[in-house]
Amino acid sequence: MEIIYQLKVLDAFYPVQAATITILLAFVRWCGILLASRSSLGRPAGIELSDMVSERTMPSPNLKFDVNTELAARRTGMSFQRTRMSADRTLMSVIRTSLSLIGFGFTITQVFEKLRDQGVITKAAAPRNFGVALVGLGILMLTLGIVYHVQFMLGLRRLRASMREEGLVHGETVFPLSLTLTTAFVLLVIGVATIVSMAFHVGPFE
Repeated sequence: MEIIYQLKVLDAFYPVQAATITILLAFVRWCGILLASRSSLGRPAGIELSDMVSERTMPSPNLKFDVNTELAARRTGMSFQRTRMSADRTLMSVIRTSLSLIGFGFTITQVFEKLRDQGVITKAAAPRNFGVALVGLGILMLTLGIVYHVQFMLGLRRLRASMREEGLVHGETVFPLSLTLTTAFVLLVIGVATIVSMAFHVGPFE
């Protein structure tokens, strides 16, 4: 009532300003009604959820299910898969570096030992020690990479499981067996066999 009285007084002396204020008040009221109607519906008018999507309502009672929530949950679930693949690519980089170190170390040792056996050089202790050190460094780096990858993936699985229990993601897609991790374990076994053969002159790489 006070606002209406002030508008009447303002209209008596400043009719243009009074008309402008009236229009602004009507626009603000219209915006409030529109926002209230959209929030009460939970999704834009005219959009109906399919039966398949409606049956997939999340178990959490605190989340208001709509199309945006469903899409956000699916994007979050896909981000877990992207993170898993990024971890695999990181482990691939570790495998490449470790393979290079093991290969160079083994090659250096074998070349200088063959030259010593043929009488071209008299001593091959220094190149052999250097080669063994390179192979050992490659094995150490590969071991640390495997441990880090396993710890990271376990933490990612726990986070995904907790978010699934809270109803934030669906968690339908499974994490498949990592071919990269399997390759890393195989290379680790080969590296250990290589350094044992080089150090003790036994094994398949002697």
